[in-house]
Amino acid sequence: MRHGPDAGPRTVEPAGVALTGVDPQTILAALLAGALIGFVLGLVGGGGSILAVPLLVYVVGVTSPHVAIGTGAVAVAFNALAGLAGHARAGTVKWPCAAVFATAGVVGAALGAEAGKAFDGQRLLALFGVLMMVVGLAMLRRRRAREAPEVRLTAATARPLLLRLVPIGFGVGLLAGFFGIGGGFLIVPGLIAATAMPIGAAIGSSLLAVSALGATTAASYALSGLIDWALVGWLVAGGIMGSVTGRLLGARLAGRKRALEIGFALAVIGVGLFVAAKGAASFA
Repeated sequence: MRHGPDAGPRTVEPAGVALTGVDPQTILAALLAGALIGFVLGLVGGGGSILAVPLLVYVVGVTSPHVAIGTGAVAVAFNALAGLAGHARAGTVKWPCAAVFATAGVVGAALGAEAGKAFDGQRLLALFGVLMMVVGLAMLRRRRAREAPEVRLTAATARPLLLRLVPIGFGVGLLAGFFGIGGGFLIVPGLIAATAMPIGAAIGSSLLAVSALGATTAASYALSGLIDWALVGWLVAGGIMGSVTGRLLGARLAGRKRALEIGFALAVIGVGLFVAAKGAASFA
């Protein structure tokens, strides 16, 4: 069964209702969407979550943007937790800095999610497309920043670090909650800007915030009955398969990581153009 389209500024489907049928076509589409998200995460180390909403709407057939956002947020949180476990074992998570960033982000995500649910679904899709284009353009820029590998959040460093971690985390959380994204592509540069930690530590640490922001957004949408739980299971299953393949291919193409990032950024820009145009056309 397909989802009904948003009918106004605030469309809330009844809580507890199974929104998606169990037809093989829907299951296959959800598995493929999850696999692509996981594949991108494994291949380039981030950015896959921004594809969740467009894939759910235009591939799986979720015609309610709000349900797509809520459902995608759950899958993003699960994928981030799985990735966090691996980075924790590798020792690439700076827990105190990540925890402060995530805590500030959770507050922002809770507010952003409420604003997103009250926003017209088609206009939200159009803005999401614009965000994708901005993110894609930002990804094309090389990161040039000084590094502080030994940075730690201690009593001595608390004041300067907190003055940067809290507002940046809150701002990223607002965007993540409003658009229902994990925000890893924003969290990684945000952590680097706030602490100057190396990119590897920023990627590992970002997953704590991604999981926290995704869970916060998902909880907000779940309370409004805007999550298709059947789809979540298939998305996560596909994501697990895709991430394994992505990590294996990423290891073999490690020397071409920048080329992969550029290719993905161009794809994000292209999808963003499509999403923005479709969203704008629906209320023109």
